[in-house]
Amino acid sequence: MALKERPDVSVLTEIGIISQLSNAALERSLPDGMSAAQFGVLTHFMRRGGEESPAKLAAAFQVTKGAMTNTLQRLEAQGFVAVVGDAADGRKKRVSLTAAGARAYEAGLMALRPRMEGLREAFTDAEFTAALPFLRALRVWMDENR
Repeated sequence: MALKERPDVSVLTEIGIISQLSNAALERSLPDGMSAAQFGVLTHFMRRGGEESPAKLAAAFQVTKGAMTNTLQRLEAQGFVAVVGDAADGRKKRVSLTAAGARAYEAGLMALRPRMEGLREAFTDAEFTAALPFLRALRVWMDENR
């Protein structure tokens, strides 16, 4: 079987294309000045709450510490996150979401609403539900085999 005809290669190709298309659509939909990376960090804090170190955030997003530092600096400049020294270890930093960051996240969600409504109209809940077991298993396997 040719490489491009193998189901594993085809699935990963489709996921890659979906990722590129969804990131491009996300970037076009977000409020001016907000990148997909920034919205991702805001989403992370809205879901999990609390504080994180820049290194833990970089690991969670599978990016370099430098890339995460750049994203955090931009978010901090906009007042969306607070970056403070770690009380236990002054060499480390702690990052947390601000009230302005929570509002920016909500504005991002509102900007995405039309696209998400279109997605929900294009596919049924049953179609999304049917895709989840395989996608979750694939994510877990990939996470465990980094």
